[in-house]
Amino acid sequence: MAKNFAAIAYTDAVKALQEKHGSRNSYERMEKFNVVDGLSNNEIGFIENRDSFFMASISENNFPYIQHRGGPKGFLKVLDKNRIGFIDFSGNKQYITVGNMETNNNVALFLMDYPAKVRLKIFAKTEIVELKDNPELLATLDIDDYKFRAERMMIFHIEAFDWNCPQHITPRFTAEEIKIALKPQQEYVAQLEEENKRLTAKLKGAGL
Repeated sequence: MAKNFAAIAYTDAVKALQEKHGSRNSYERMEKFNVVDGLSNNEIGFIENRDSFFMASISENNFPYIQHRGGPKGFLKVLDKNRIGFIDFSGNKQYITVGNMETNNNVALFLMDYPAKVRLKIFAKTEIVELKDNPELLATLDIDDYKFRAERMMIFHIEAFDWNCPQHITPRFTAEEIKIALKPQQEYVAQLEEENKRLTAKLKGAGL
């Protein structure tokens, strides 16, 4: 993969609007020079730390459909610098996204880090792999101690990616992140409570 995100995203209609609103010159430079050959360690680390992402597919009637995919942190795995994938577990059995991929395998992914106000956008082509067809890949994508039933594997062949600016991203924190952030304060409070107990016992022992 040595492709330019702008070359895919900036269609003629998009370029016309950029020209109209005065941003075309700067984005034209991006098209010419911002070519990335595969995921770097920065993207790989970011992807491997996500516990969810959003995926847009295109239906036969040309309407986009956005779906949330989630799991334990690291469920979306990097296979190499051009491919990422995950095990698709059983859900509500509507099969809208999977059905869309039957006729158009182009997708867009949004990966969010809300606390850091960072998002990674990915254009990719999807490959659906049945569980029985590739046991080695299944073992690579497998998640330990996950109780839901696997239905298939999805592999994303990355066409291009780009990082977004943090503007308008509201920081949000998971219960685990809040727990980690509060741990020092909780430990400090516990120390104060123990010290209070010790001093109270000492005062009682002194008859005060």
